[in-house]
Amino acid sequence: EDEDSIFKMRAKLFRFDTQGVEWKERGTGDVKLLKHKENGKIRLLMRREKTLKVCANHYITSDMVLSPNVGSDRSWVWNVAADLVEDEAERQLLAIRFGNAENATKFKEAFEEARETNKSLASGANPAQEESEDEESEDEDDKEDAEASKDADESKEEEKKD
Repeated sequence: EDEDSIFKMRAKLFRFDTQGVEWKERGTGDVKLLKHKENGKIRLLMRREKTLKVCANHYITSDMVLSPNVGSDRSWVWNVAADLVEDEAERQLLAIRFGNAENATKFKEAFEEARETNKSLASGANPAQEESEDEESEDEDDKEDAEASKDADESKEEEKKD
């Protein structure tokens, strides 16, 4: 696999049916946040428990905001521009409900962290790359300091000779 699971929890997923003006259950199973090993992007994937059929599959984008579901402290609602279920990208309003408020909070924290990670990747900032660039610039600073100190030592020795 090209992805690591960074979050996994059992939940029930719903989608809003605009024609019937009601919430329809999509399935119950493990919701996962998967981080791609090469590009670092994080997506949400959820499969139904028994059939393992995909009921949610989309990248978490910077415009996705989790809102509390009215009347429940254990569920969240968000808009998805392109949810890839059954090989079709569809705009959806999704809701997810957890067993308790604590699990719902853990999901929100992981979701928001994933959103920030993907946002920084989209803006061209790669956290791992930034760290290595910082280390490189520190190495260059150390070299410059060593050269300056060497130059100073040489000039002191020349002064002694004079």
